[in-house]
Amino acid sequence: MTNSQRRVLLAKPRGYCAGVDRAVQTVEIALEKYGAPIYVRKQIVHNVHVVKTLEERGAIFVDETEQVPEGSIVVFSAHGVAPVVHEEARGLDLRTIDATCPLVTKVHKEAVRFAAQGYDILLIGHEGHEEVIGTTGEAPDHIHLVDGPDDVANVTVRDPEKVAWLSQTTLSVDETIATVEKLRERFPKLTDPPSDDICYATQNRQVAVKEMAARSQLVIVVGSTNSSNSVRLVEVAKEHGADAAYLVDYAEHIDPAWLEGVTTVGVTSGASVPDELVQDVLAWLSDRGYGEAEEIESVQESMRFALPHELRKDLRITPV
Repeated sequence: MTNSQRRVLLAKPRGYCAGVDRAVQTVEIALEKYGAPIYVRKQIVHNVHVVKTLEERGAIFVDETEQVPEGSIVVFSAHGVAPVVHEEARGLDLRTIDATCPLVTKVHKEAVRFAAQGYDILLIGHEGHEEVIGTTGEAPDHIHLVDGPDDVANVTVRDPEKVAWLSQTTLSVDETIATVEKLRERFPKLTDPPSDDICYATQNRQVAVKEMAARSQLVIVVGSTNSSNSVRLVEVAKEHGADAAYLVDYAEHIDPAWLEGVTTVGVTSGASVPDELVQDVLAWLSDRGYGEAEEIESVQESMRFALPHELRKDLRITPV
């Protein structure tokens, strides 16, 4: 039985973005078309449940290209890879399917273009993240990583008159803006990318959480700890009104103690989370007296990406 004073606010949009949906479908369709095993370099997306589910269907996840048997099929993850990885794959005669998110590919192309023009490129992002590694690999001699506003003072460039910035697609919008402002103080001639690098889905989910957090005492974000955009949602919730916010992979990871004195719980999920996991959280809350969720929609999404061309060719699909 629900308590009329207890309620759930459910952020919309949430969960799968177009790039994640495309990447997960790529592995699923490859398994159906070519049969198991299908190798995947790195996690196809940063979500424990998705990876486990695909493993059960016959996907084998590896950390390095050299771990894939010669002549096998390998899928590159949504986070993108450096050109050297493509070279490694050719050396092993691997059949590659590139599931890199098109928005990440856009950043790669921007890096190549700026480097060709002789710019120093200040890449705003988190050290060690797969997307950052892939982008840096496009122009390693030109790219300098800037890990947030506090790292700006450490930046050294060849020519302060010829500096451009790019960013990892899954960052906090507010922190990225703050980093760019500090960079511009140091480098007044700083050149912007042709369009915003932070992906539409990351921005939309953060906007929805800001609105929801202002009305919530507790926010639960469904997502994995290695998911940059999920971690950012927790931070955004705390910064915009929620007394507390936590990241969980599954409903059973919720600590009942978090609910003490809480009448309004906000729920959302990172861009690599299937909605079934969110529904499990809603059911868990319902069992503890929290009523039917009220959806808080900040913006409508309709973005879709075509499957990788390697798959379309074999499936004889013409992109729309």
